[in-house]
Amino acid sequence: MRRHDGFAAVVLAGQRPGIVDPLAAEAGISHKCLVPIDGEPLINHVVAALRATPGIERLRIVVEPDMFGTIEAGLAGEQPPIEFIAAADNLTDSVFAGAQGLDQSIIVTTADNVLLTPEAVRQMLEKLQRGVDVALAMATKASVLAAHSEGQRRFYRFSDNEYSNCNLYAFAGARAISAAESFRSGGQFAKKPLRLAMAVGVVNVLLMLRGKLSLRNALERLSRRLKLRIEPVVLRDGSHAIDVDNERTLRIASLLLEKRRNARTARLSQSAA
Repeated sequence: MRRHDGFAAVVLAGQRPGIVDPLAAEAGISHKCLVPIDGEPLINHVVAALRATPGIERLRIVVEPDMFGTIEAGLAGEQPPIEFIAAADNLTDSVFAGAQGLDQSIIVTTADNVLLTPEAVRQMLEKLQRGVDVALAMATKASVLAAHSEGQRRFYRFSDNEYSNCNLYAFAGARAISAAESFRSGGQFAKKPLRLAMAVGVVNVLLMLRGKLSLRNALERLSRRLKLRIEPVVLRDGSHAIDVDNERTLRIASLLLEKRRNARTARLSQSAA
């Protein structure tokens, strides 16, 4: 990323009205974004990765207003400061609210994406610099399973490979955010294929299921449908596709965070030797 190309980040941390996440309930708290992992709330790991990415200028968290103070207490004191945005009652409107008034490249991710890294964010921003309107982070099945054999259990099957999404998106400004309309019914396409059909069209879904489309071909068709240039960013590290959805993935993400920390400690020790 060129140094003068600043970006804004939007972290989605809200929850569905009237629903308490099972992990939050188990921890005795109201929101999953505050569930502890590796000594910190989930959202702190995400914010740390974004703040460590060169070029970040603005950082917004979209969550219910009664959570503003609680979250801010654990994140204050570093740059950029947190801007809090009231969450809407659906995913799409929360994305629109988080992006309102931003006139630069926008990274969107979720508060449970604890294995996010600055390198992944950098790759997304580089894709925008090449003229892409929307970038979607993906990881191959092989790379996800290499990170952990139980990291994911559902994958999108294309003609070229099987993939998992990484809950990481990049938008080239306000117009590109219109692509978020595809997710109005919810983005869990692997669990609920009807949502995928609504977003990209029944014919495209049938072609994908018959193994006739590669990932890139599918996104080219979606690009024509939305009149935007949409491309994938296939991340080498499959751990980016492992977010914290349940007890299993909480345990796995905790193990992977510990593994990363140990690797950093080992590198520092070697450098000091």
